[in-house]
Amino acid sequence: MSAEQVRPGYKLTEVGMIPEDWEVRRIGELFDFLSTSSCSRSDLSEDGDVFYIHYGDIHTTWNYRVDFGQDVVPRIKAEKVRNVSLLRDGDLVLVDASEDEEGAGKGVEIVNLRGRRAVAGLHTIALRSKDDELADGFKAYIQAMPAVKAQIRRLVTGLKVFGISKTSLESILLSLPPLPEQRAIVAALEDVDALLAGLERLIAKRRAVKQAAMDALLSGRVRLPGFGQGAGYRQSEVGVLPEDWEVKRIGEIFDFLSTSSCSRSDLSEDGDVFYIHYGDIHTKWNYRVDFDRDVVPRVKAEKVRNASLLRDGDLILVDASEDEAGAGKGVEIVNLRGRQAVAGLHTIALRSKSGELADGFKSYIQVMQTVKSQLRRLITGLKVFGISKASLGGVMVPLPFLPEQRAIAAVLSDMDAAIAALARQRDKVQALKQGLMAELLTGR
Repeated sequence: MSAEQVRPGYKLTEVGMIPEDWEVRRIGELFDFLSTSSCSRSDLSEDGDVFYIHYGDIHTTWNYRVDFGQDVVPRIKAEKVRNVSLLRDGDLVLVDASEDEEGAGKGVEIVNLRGRRAVAGLHTIALRSKDDELADGFKAYIQAMPAVKAQIRRLVTGLKVFGISKTSLESILLSLPPLPEQRAIVAALEDVDALLAGLERLIAKRRAVKQAAMDALLSGRVRLPGFGQGAGYRQSEVGVLPEDWEVKRIGEIFDFLSTSSCSRSDLSEDGDVFYIHYGDIHTKWNYRVDFDRDVVPRVKAEKVRNASLLRDGDLILVDASEDEAGAGKGVEIVNLRGRQAVAGLHTIALRSKSGELADGFKSYIQVMQTVKSQLRRLITGLKVFGISKASLGGVMVPLPFLPEQRAIAAVLSDMDAAIAALARQRDKVQALKQGLMAELLTGR
């Protein structure tokens, strides 16, 4: 960039164009490095008297700050961390290793310790501001500065695990606004965070309401208007049920389809068949896969020639999970509209044998309390929990008649739609925050 291209009121620096009243400083000039612990997750203890900032929680649980007034933070016994620096409010704790480049250097600022003792743990770098040049709250956003992220990407080392050293981190340059502007930037971003937190609370509340509705409607304890007038209850093989409900085994109401044994490495962006991967059922989809809306991976047709092609209304369950609750989780296929799709490795694909099951209702069979309790008794394994087709076929399902199934599915689907709308709103606000950070943290 030539001097003629520099905007009025801005200057050209080692980190690009920044406002004239901003300065460029090295992290090593602004921060002291604190000692950290080398304890692993197995060293943590529920009755520990010192809070422990674990690098895994920075990666997965916390964003920008750890608020000791509201966040759940693991603990460790004091004798295991005697020689480790105790943290203070405003300290910055970064991870020094990640499975992807983007995660290296991710960090959190310590907030609301209020006399609690806390330390930074294994695979972290703990930083403390040397003087009053950095506002509390602003430190957390240093990691999000585009110039800082670019420098970290150049400095990380490794092939499968990406790491950054204290020495490399010391040399990173950042653009620093004056303190009053730092505080104003923090206030603006915290306003957006408050909006995001409000949306998250509303989503959690709607999910709790839906869970209560599922428990009531899928057990028959509560009947929707127009159903069950005059009907009593009876004792069945799966507990007390409405008199006009019946009990069927999964093997009676479903046929088992053939599935593929392809792994994630077999998938291809130019594949012509959609592929239901068990990992996506665990992490991305809830109750259904909607082919009009959801992103579904693909595989080449020649790799799945012997797998059954799916239809709308088919139910795909995972047969293995790292926890008991995940075994048997599933999705119903929705809106295929002529697309070809197969179920993949570690799944069990089911197709309704007759007209006994309403579309939309099938996806909720997995969350019936009676079904879940049977699955827990049937799963096998210690580190990976699995269920077989033979075991699944014997699971008993309480079934209302079709009209009530459709009504239950409609109520629960409406609740899902309301939750999804809130989630989309949250994602839009999150995108707004990312754009706002990119503007404010560069001085643009």
